[in-house]
Amino acid sequence: MGMSKFALLNSISMKSISSLSLAGKKVLVRVDFNVPLTADFQVSDDTRLRATLPTIHHILDAGASLVLMSHLGRPKDGPTDKYSLRHIIPALEKLIGKPVQFANDCIGAEASEKAAALQSGEILLLENLRFYKEEEKGDIGFAEKLSKLGNVYVNDAFGTAHRAHASTAVMAQFFTEKAAGFVMSAEIENAKKVLDSAQKPYVAIMGGAKVSDKILIMENLLDRIDHLIIGGGMAYTFWKAKGGVIGNSLLEEDRLETCLRILDLAKEKGVEVHLPMDSTIADAFSNEAQKTNCESKGIPAGWMGLDIGQKAMQDFREVVLKCKTILWNGPMGVFEMPAFAEGTKTIAHAVVEATANGAYSLIGGGDSAAAVNQLGFGDQVSYVSTGGGALLEYMEGKVLPGVAALGE
Repeated sequence: MGMSKFALLNSISMKSISSLSLAGKKVLVRVDFNVPLTADFQVSDDTRLRATLPTIHHILDAGASLVLMSHLGRPKDGPTDKYSLRHIIPALEKLIGKPVQFANDCIGAEASEKAAALQSGEILLLENLRFYKEEEKGDIGFAEKLSKLGNVYVNDAFGTAHRAHASTAVMAQFFTEKAAGFVMSAEIENAKKVLDSAQKPYVAIMGGAKVSDKILIMENLLDRIDHLIIGGGMAYTFWKAKGGVIGNSLLEEDRLETCLRILDLAKEKGVEVHLPMDSTIADAFSNEAQKTNCESKGIPAGWMGLDIGQKAMQDFREVVLKCKTILWNGPMGVFEMPAFAEGTKTIAHAVVEATANGAYSLIGGGDSAAAVNQLGFGDQVSYVSTGGGALLEYMEGKVLPGVAALGE
């Protein structure tokens, strides 16, 4: 599992948007505006919108006009109002401080006319790309139609860089001038930090429900890390593999061998694995359930581990505080339920404290990013990734189509 895979990734040189001269150009930017909306269509977390502001302002300040395109959700049968990007316009206008025009379709006459009429400094947002099946199929005809709306292509959607969709990978071939936006560049740069130039000691904190989601990344990191902390639901499959009794805790029966293999591989490579010695257990999957603390390897029948326990919190905190590089992906428990959020909060506090003491910390998208942002710690860690799946695939050593498409 040496560095060979990464030699390939690092050899793809992406132009940064700052190297393009943009005055008078029409810049087509693929952004990731896939944000959560409330029942009355308010943006409930604007992290992804805010992340793109540097790219948007750079383009406008350079004297260009801007066409923004994105997907929202997973619409199944064409246009559906609940997935319309027009819902995000109020939030977007407030953040940018400028009016945003809207095209009710991403291709076709209205989109073409509105894009053609854009003056320097103006912004047009296209309707949801996924209203067309062709987007996810990576259809070349669809990509070409989109490409006609501008003369420079910028991809700033790291969150979808691992998908070979029309707007993220296929479209780039129609442009001589193409570049990565600031989100994309920063994501890759920060991922490279924890892959290629991490200071030691280096800890990877893996959480979340499933071992299967994290196998490849754990295997790939074993060559680089000194400590592996395992929390969340996946910890119980590890305990079961080690001969423990886990009650009704989450179990991936078909991954017991995998867990033993990862533990053996870690031993062979001198990586210290830290499993939660105790757990906060409950008699039902509910915030109101009865709860108590017990050893993770001896959970009684009818009970389930829903968070790491007090001793585990202390152990994990000590490991985090002695490390110089920290990668965190996945919560320690069911943190959406306040009764089982303490483990995740404790880890977040420890990561913030370690960062303040000079460690480099990368929070890997998805639930861990949500947890850190909810706790208000987003600006107290080194970097919070906006792309869960994309970051994991990059760290597994896969070439991301959206990055490769920007290669010169």
